Amino acid sequence: MLTDPKTAFAALPATLAKDLLDAYAEIVTNFAEGRWEPSELNGGKLCEAVYTIVDGYMSGTFAARASKPQNMPAACKAFEQTYPTANRSPRIQIPRMIVALYEIRNNRGVGHAGGDVDPNQMDATAVLYMSKWLMAELVRLLHGLTTDEAAEIVEALVERNVALVHTWDDKRRVLKTGLTWKQQVLLLLSSVTEATEAELVAWLEHKDVRTLRKNVLRPMHTTRLLDYDETTKVLRLLPPGIKEAETLINLHS
Repeated sequence: MLTDPKTAFAALPATLAKDLLDAYAEIVTNFAEGRWEPSELNGGKLCEAVYTIVDGYMSGTFAARASKPQNMPAACKAFEQTYPTANRSPRIQIPRMIVALYEIRNNRGVGHAGGDVDPNQMDATAVLYMSKWLMAELVRLLHGLTTDEAAEIVEALVERNVALVHTWDDKRRVLKTGLTWKQQVLLLLSSVTEATEAELVAWLEHKDVRTLRKNVLRPMHTTRLLDYDETTKVLRLLPPGIKEAETLINLHS
C-alpha cells in the first residue's frame, strides 16, 4: 500500500477531513448495526463533504468545513461547464454519484415524511457502497493511487476509531481502559462532529460535571484542543485536538 490510512486525507483542512470521516464512519457503523434510516440520512452529510472537497480540488482552495449548495444537482452539474477540460472523475463521475446518493437521501423515505419507500436494507446497502466508492475515488485523486489501492485504504479508515469508541442508539463508550478523562474526551469528540456537555458527561459516566468542566473541558478550551461554548454547552474538536486524537487512535490501534 502506497499511502497509510492515517494520512489518507492529510491534504485537506483537518476540520473538513473530520466532517468527511465522521459522516462515513456513521454510515458504516449504522449499517453494521442494521439501523437503515440513520445510515441513509448520513449519506446526505457525506454528499455535502464530498461536494465541498471536489469544489476545492477543482478551484485549488479547500474550504475549512463541509457545506451544502442551495441546489445540489445543479451545483454538481455546474462542474462540467466550469471545468470543461478537467479530469472526468471530479468533473463528471464523482458529481453524478453525489447526485444519485443525494436522491436516495431526499426521496426514498429517509430524508422527510412522505417518501414513497420505507427505510430498508436494500437502499442502505446502496448508500454504503456508493459512499465507499466516493471515498476511494477521493483517496485515488488526492494520492494518485490505483483503484484497488484506494479501496483498500477506505476499508481501513473506520476500523481504528470503531475499535476504540463503540456507538449504539444515542450512546457512546470508550472501550479502551486506563485512559485519562482528557484522552477519553478526545476520542469521544473525534467520533462526532460536535456534542453537548450533557452528552459528553453521559458517555463518560462522569460523576461531577463541575469537576469535569473545571479540570478538563476549560483547560482543553484554553489550549485550543477544543472549542467549548459555555452558553450553548456545545463542544467541538479544533485542529490541534483532531491531531492529538489521531495520535491517540494510532497509538492504541
